[in-house]
Amino acid sequence: MIDVIVAGGGPTGLMLAAELRLHDVRVVVLEKLAAPTGQSRGQGLHARSVEVMDQRGILDRFLAVSEKFQVGGLFGGITKPWPESLDTAHPYGVATPQPVTERILDEHALELGAEIRRGCEVAGLTQDEDGVTVSLVDGTTLRSRYLVGCDGGRSTVRKLLGVAFPGLPATVETLLGEMEVTEDPAAIAAAVKEVNRTQLRFGVIPQKDGVCRVIVPAAGVREDRTAEPTLEEFKQQLRAYAGSDFGVHSPRWLSHFGDATRQAERYRAGRVLLAGDAAHIHPPTGGQGLNLGVQDAFNLGWKLAAAVAGWAPEGLLDTYHAERHPVGAAVLDNTRAQIALMGTDPGPTALRNLFSKLMDFEEVNRYVTGLITAVELRYDFGEGPDLLGRRMRDVELKQRGRLYALMREGRGLLLDRTGGSLSLKGWSARIDHVVDTTHEDLGIPDSLALLLRPDGHVAWIGDSQEDLLAHLPTWFGPALPPRE
Repeated sequence: MIDVIVAGGGPTGLMLAAELRLHDVRVVVLEKLAAPTGQSRGQGLHARSVEVMDQRGILDRFLAVSEKFQVGGLFGGITKPWPESLDTAHPYGVATPQPVTERILDEHALELGAEIRRGCEVAGLTQDEDGVTVSLVDGTTLRSRYLVGCDGGRSTVRKLLGVAFPGLPATVETLLGEMEVTEDPAAIAAAVKEVNRTQLRFGVIPQKDGVCRVIVPAAGVREDRTAEPTLEEFKQQLRAYAGSDFGVHSPRWLSHFGDATRQAERYRAGRVLLAGDAAHIHPPTGGQGLNLGVQDAFNLGWKLAAAVAGWAPEGLLDTYHAERHPVGAAVLDNTRAQIALMGTDPGPTALRNLFSKLMDFEEVNRYVTGLITAVELRYDFGEGPDLLGRRMRDVELKQRGRLYALMREGRGLLLDRTGGSLSLKGWSARIDHVVDTTHEDLGIPDSLALLLRPDGHVAWIGDSQEDLLAHLPTWFGPALPPRE
């Protein structure tokens, strides 16, 4: 029997497969497409996703083929200088086309031993107490202990489960594609600048090899959401907004997106879970979609691996929904706000002007940037210092080097700053014990230790062995019996 089947081979599914393989889980990724489309809807990684890639040792692969960017806010088309005091050792994003992101994550998952089957589409599923039976379009079936639907906004897995997907339908639609242009680049830039005075959902952005990424409002919201636009539609809308179609031709791909916002009522139904766009859809304003899905996978992977291994404490797998559903809901809310700010009527225009002035304040800019990049995210682990529940930023240790370099294997980590007075006896197979101190102030007394989950979030802060023993089972299950 397969341990976990992942339906969907996009960034979310590939990241999840890699996370599971870190714990020797047998995972099979089913991707219905025989080959990648080459479409680049997601354009890069925000700071928290940069941290994730660093924690798993693959950030260098992204930096080798990407450019760093620093744009504060990035909210509703409003950009500001990067805030000075954002809590991260990686104060930047990386501009990486989605096909490149998928290639890197594909290679990462394969290197760890994941099995990826292309041209395999899920057609049905049934589950019982022991596992899930997955039926494929070709008539074959597979059996696994768990199934995770990472198969996009029109998720087959979610529909087969019967999980409700409430939300708001699209009210506006935007055309998006890559194509060649014949117009002079300077003339295009001048035209785009003029249109952007009133319409922010418009752009002709040079890519490589003479290709431009074209973004333009559609004439209306199409009833058939699966129908792709034509080149002629792009030409008509470019002429309507800019007075010229810029001689667009030879499209690489054409697509569209709306401002619909929907979220699955539950991320888990028995042995089947949902992640990425299968669990939530929203407009791409702020560039959060790909990042949100990757971070879903980062949260879920170690918990699902613990369930497969049999040591997951009761309720651990349910914390995936408890932690990530509110995060998804918050992204839906902020994208709705951004769409409102990007309106062309006098009210939204006045509101955008006011919001832009507010973002000139460092504190507001830091808050909005932290919101978009997810570095200010804090899970509710109960009362305690502000650091409790937050992900730990990368810090330089006095003896062991960088903290993130010690988290490559996806295990928990006890950063013992008590001088070694704490013990992980019974849990050393699941948690690394690092006795060291940091060069920088963490906002808590230097004598307190920190227990980090495999996803880097601080699960406990203290110096008491008794208190540590009381918290370890919450995240890492019962202690292993001593070896005879």
